[in-house]
Amino acid sequence: MIMPAGRPLLLPVNPRFVLLSLLLTLLLQMALGLMHLPWLPDVLALTLAFWSVHQPRLVGMGLGFVLGLAVDVHEGALLGQNALAYVLLSYLTLQLYRRLQGFSATQQALQVAPIFVLAAASEWLVRALAGDGPPGWAALLAPLLQALLWPLANWLLLAPQRRAHDPDDIRPL
Repeated sequence: MIMPAGRPLLLPVNPRFVLLSLLLTLLLQMALGLMHLPWLPDVLALTLAFWSVHQPRLVGMGLGFVLGLAVDVHEGALLGQNALAYVLLSYLTLQLYRRLQGFSATQQALQVAPIFVLAAASEWLVRALAGDGPPGWAALLAPLLQALLWPLANWLLLAPQRRAHDPDDIRPL
């Protein structure tokens, strides 16, 4: 793929940074889950989708399944409820990762918003089949807030990969 004009050249990603960011957002998601507010965004799903787009060889459906099971156990939810949502999220972002890389962060946010809604809807469907009531209107805000947080995640998670802005004769890039 030819790089679009004006895009900075990024350094290779450190796999430890990817795993550390996923672990930290897992802990943040567990802390946010204790508040029981349905409108809070799923930061783990956001990070998982981000790394599925930017590092599809490192992060995929298997890691999404394991992280989803960890969230299920922590929340005391049906075993596999979040795992299904994270696997669906990973699958859909892996299907679109080449397309998404050609867009800016705000354009990517518009395209991943339906993916976040579908992942949340799969979670709501599993809850409904288990006899839980409908999620309520406040829960519809969570996937939209995740999409709004996408440019911030893009800026924050790609920060270690950005090159220095001082080119010289030895480093022309």
